[in-house]
Amino acid sequence: MTGQRPTLILVHEPERACRDRLLADGFSQKAATEISSYLAQSTDLAPEFGALADACARRGLDFRAVELDDAAVAMAACDRKTTLVWTLTDGIAYFRGGAAPALARLNGLATIGADDSLFALCQDKFRAGAVLAALGLPVPLAGLARGGRWLVEPPASSSGYFVKPNRLGAKIGIWKDSRCSVANEALVLGRRVFDAYRDDVIVQPYVAGRNVRASFLAVDIDAGPQALGIVFVDSGGDFQTMADSMALYGETGSAARAEGRYAEPELVAVGSLQPRAAEKIRQIAARLTTGLGLRDVFSLDFRVEADDTVYLIEFEVCPGLPCFDFRDYCRTEWRLGLADAMAETAARRLLR
Repeated sequence: MTGQRPTLILVHEPERACRDRLLADGFSQKAATEISSYLAQSTDLAPEFGALADACARRGLDFRAVELDDAAVAMAACDRKTTLVWTLTDGIAYFRGGAAPALARLNGLATIGADDSLFALCQDKFRAGAVLAALGLPVPLAGLARGGRWLVEPPASSSGYFVKPNRLGAKIGIWKDSRCSVANEALVLGRRVFDAYRDDVIVQPYVAGRNVRASFLAVDIDAGPQALGIVFVDSGGDFQTMADSMALYGETGSAARAEGRYAEPELVAVGSLQPRAAEKIRQIAARLTTGLGLRDVFSLDFRVEADDTVYLIEFEVCPGLPCFDFRDYCRTEWRLGLADAMAETAARRLLR
């Protein structure tokens, strides 16, 4: 693809492609369906590709949605001066989207989002936590277990532990009993995760408080932490489980809608209830942009206690753009629907 007309390339890995690959690798149908649901935003955004193309056209851009398996050929044919690559779905282990920003760099193409090194880092919670701690950020200490043995023992904890897969997102492998009392119980949970998903588990001291999501999209190129959308995400429980997540997004979310099981968590602006906590989160985001290199589009997950104590749990370089919380952020912060917010973000970079 050559020529002078500016073009936005949106690279995504579909659920079905991931599921077929996992099945071929010997995963059970159940595990493959659960794991591939991480890529639900490809499923959920696909019906809006036409709206994205229209929104881009109104701003003088062409739009092209490219499946990951076709990305290498597509990018090799792109005009370096007029192409912008936006990676919709990331991944380094069970998912492969982290290859897209690396391919863009290989072909000398401009990108939306962080550089490819962060696409790898954010997918490994244990390594990411070590880097975040080195930056002086408030992350819980962690142990790491593989099957039924410790690779790194967790710190002592009077509040118990929280156990989750190290390289799986979208709450995959998080069950109602993922909070446990003692380290030995964490090893049992680790064995269950390993048997189902072949993944290590990260084991952290349980952190009290409410779940908070901070979303960011630099529709304005110069936007900073003040453009963050910071909300409590209340799903009715202490933490969101795999079942909760799968009932909201992708192919399984569509089925939940059809069966009347779809219910979005409540979103409440943190600043309206705990402004000091919201300001701490903005300061953390500023540190992540300067010290880690987050930019353009990302999300951050926190636990916030009633006394404004803030814990950074993890960061995402490919937030779920079609998810209810990110759509709400685009409407609230930028007064735009998702397609227009994405098109405007791309246009301001390509046409600057």
